[in-house]
Amino acid sequence: MTQSLDAVFAALADPTRRAILSMLLEDDMAVTDVAAPFEMSLAAISKHLIVLTSAGLISQEKRGRVKWCKLEPDAMREASVWMQGFGLMDGVDLDAFERFLDQELDS
Repeated sequence: MTQSLDAVFAALADPTRRAILSMLLEDDMAVTDVAAPFEMSLAAISKHLIVLTSAGLISQEKRGRVKWCKLEPDAMREASVWMQGFGLMDGVDLDAFERFLDQELDS
């Protein structure tokens, strides 16, 4: 459990990865579409996607020649349960999480 929690929190620590998750809340996206708003190379975005995939926060699949990314919202369940154990947080509300991400990205 510790390794998967570490991977989720490490993935969420980066603002680019949080922005990617926020984008994927809307719908599945092709990797090139994920990369479009960022001022970095496709290779750099791919590294972020690998971290998110390794943490289980997203999945990737190839459809024809295009690689697609999909949000895996259940991946945060373990982290949510862990945080609830401290009695400091309620369950993860994905709508509230999306609003939080939007606010963070606008900052």
